[in-house]
Amino acid sequence: MRNSVIILFLVAALGVSACSSRFNPINWFGGSEEVELTEAEKAKVNPLLPTEGPNLLGKRPEEAYIGTPVARLDELRVERTPGGAIIRVEGLATVQGAYAVRLDPRNDGNVVKGVLSYDLKAVQNPRYTVGPESSRRLVGALKLTNQQLEGVRMIKVYSKTNARQARR
Repeated sequence: MRNSVIILFLVAALGVSACSSRFNPINWFGGSEEVELTEAEKAKVNPLLPTEGPNLLGKRPEEAYIGTPVARLDELRVERTPGGAIIRVEGLATVQGAYAVRLDPRNDGNVVKGVLSYDLKAVQNPRYTVGPESSRRLVGALKLTNQQLEGVRMIKVYSKTNARQARR
């Protein structure tokens, strides 16, 4: 008797869960549908969040990049990736302690006659010591998408004393 009640209960539970009835807890919330917002809902703004002016920590102005071209380029590699390529450059800074290495685009990042040009720059303090080459070595990289590489036949990177290029 007990086994038949348990079996009957399990069959009923499976039957309810298989159908799309309101007794099935999985079906309590159906699929989503798009609802248009009213003008009042669109204009609703949280009065506690400022829309203008400084934020809670104070608004910081955009700092200008103060990097200068590195002394020399030693290596340029363009490594293919599934979505584009990575430009990897090794160079030598003028002094020790250089930081914020960046490939800064020339011509606003536009391709000119099939050439995409960059400057390898780093923030370098002239008051620091020169030191050995091993302590001044820098590596910079930049990822480019296939759309950015469209029409590019050559990538050229400049430093203070030399330039390196890689062709497709």
